[in-house]
Amino acid sequence: MNEKAHSFLSRIYLGRFSLLLVSIILIFALRPFLEGFVKINILTDIFLSVILLSAIHTVSKKRSSFVIALALAFPYMILGWSTYLESPPLARLLAEVLGALFTAYVLFFILSFIARQTEVNAEVIMAALCGYFFLGLMWGFVYLFLESVQPGSFQIAQNGMGDHSHFIYFSFVTMTTLGYGDTIPLTSAARSLSVLEATMGQLYLAVTIAGLVGIHIAQSQQKRI
Repeated sequence: MNEKAHSFLSRIYLGRFSLLLVSIILIFALRPFLEGFVKINILTDIFLSVILLSAIHTVSKKRSSFVIALALAFPYMILGWSTYLESPPLARLLAEVLGALFTAYVLFFILSFIARQTEVNAEVIMAALCGYFFLGLMWGFVYLFLESVQPGSFQIAQNGMGDHSHFIYFSFVTMTTLGYGDTIPLTSAARSLSVLEATMGQLYLAVTIAGLVGIHIAQSQQKRI
C-alpha cells in the first residue's frame, strides 16, 4: 500500500510544473470571458490565488520549500482578501510586498530546479515556461506597489482601470518589449523599473534557452559514448 501511495505521489510531483503551467494558461485564457460576471478586482484576486495555490503544490516536494511558500502565500491571500472588508491601506501594501516576494521565491525555485538538471525533458521545458510567467507576475506586483506608494507613477489610458490586472498586463507588455503605449511610466523610478524588467525578460530567454541547449548537447554526447 505504501509503495502504491509513493508511486502515485511521485507521478504527481513529476508533472508539477505541467500542472502549474496549465493552470496559468487556463486562467489567462478564461479570465476575459468572466469579467462580465464578477468584478474585475475580485476576479483578479481569485486568479492570483489559484496560481499561488498551484505554485505551492509545485514547490511542496521539499519540506523547507513548502514552509517558505506557505509563509509568503497565505498572509498575502489573507491580507489581499481582507481589503474587501474594512482594513487599513497598509494591509494592501503589505499584500503587494508579500506577493512580489512569493513570486520571486517561486521563480528562484524554478531556476534552481533547471540548473540542477542533467537532461532536457518536457518537465524541464514546462518549468522554464512557468519561470517566464512568474517573472511577469512578480513585476506586476512591483508596479502595483510603486503606484500605491507614489500615485501618478504611470499614465494609464482612459479605459484603463489602474488595478492589479492592468499592471500584470503592463508587465508582460514590457517584458516582451511589445510597448503598446497605452500605459506610460512617468517617474524616474517607474522608468528605471520598466527598463530593468525589459532587460531581465530578454536575458531570461537568452540564458534559459542557452542553458537548455547546452544540457541537450551534453545529453546527446553522453548517449553517443
